[in-house]
Amino acid sequence: MKKRDNDEEFDEGLLPASTAVNVGKFVEYAKGSVVSKTLVDNSAGTLTLFSFDKGQGLSEHSAPFDAVVQVIDGEVEIRIGGKPVKASEGEMVLMPANIPHALKAIKKFKMLLTMLRAK
Repeated sequence: MKKRDNDEEFDEGLLPASTAVNVGKFVEYAKGSVVSKTLVDNSAGTLTLFSFDKGQGLSEHSAPFDAVVQVIDGEVEIRIGGKPVKASEGEMVLMPANIPHALKAIKKFKMLLTMLRAK
């Protein structure tokens, strides 16, 4: 763990501070699988990178915090409160706290999931 100037501890994780990176290169596709890597995890939230092979997904669930999906590559269908939303490379989708959501890869795709813990 590292400390900020205000003595707050934080985990830099896989994402180096003050460095430009191509986030899509942190995770590879795996046939018939979902792969995830947590890049940042601290009191404010998490950044988790996922790759999904075509047809793979996450079953319906909810989270106590807002989350943002940023599609890095490919195409996905996200169901939020039963409503389907399609998103592709360069697009973002807000998934509100406590609303059930699920997703399925229309094509193989990568996403950066930002979970917002703090207000």
